[in-house]
Amino acid sequence: MRSRLPLAGLLLFAAIIVPFTIWEDAILAWTDRFTHTPGNAGAVAATLAALLAADIVLPVPSSLVSTAAGALLGFWSGTLTSWMGMTLGSLAGYALGKASPRWLGAADRDRLENARKKWGDWIVIVFRPVPVLAEASCVFAGASAMPLRRFAMLASLANLGISLAYAATGAFAASRESFLLAFAGAVTIPAIAMFLLRRTAKM
Repeated sequence: MRSRLPLAGLLLFAAIIVPFTIWEDAILAWTDRFTHTPGNAGAVAATLAALLAADIVLPVPSSLVSTAAGALLGFWSGTLTSWMGMTLGSLAGYALGKASPRWLGAADRDRLENARKKWGDWIVIVFRPVPVLAEASCVFAGASAMPLRRFAMLASLANLGISLAYAATGAFAASRESFLLAFAGAVTIPAIAMFLLRRTAKM
């Protein structure tokens, strides 16, 4: 089973990259026309924000969605869209954890318990760029009875920082008319966050 995982990852990567490599210009031209049609930008923003909010329970590639927000809506609108979606998702995760701590797996709970001993409530910010643990830390905050006001403040600040980074990446890629640049940024930012977290955990 393990030997198949790298192959599955490569196939998924190819399924995303190959079509855009072949038809990138046509896709970018259609996207530009669609988002500049009156009324469509609002629908795009609402859809992307909803996807990011749903990331707390669904396997949504949030880094790609947030980067797409910057590419499709521009830096400021993309940042706001990403921030709103991420923050709604964070609050939903907090509510789930408060209502039923069983939403959190034992392994994630143990990891977050250990992390909280080191960073305290700041785990909400520390884990925000890290896939899976970002959502788990929100559920953990609710399950561990972190005050809602404090959680909302920390989550909002973390989401703002991440949204700024992704939207900037997307907007820059759009200015260069390169989907591949946007995709690379969406993959690189969480990879760097995971690397830094592991380095910090070993110190």
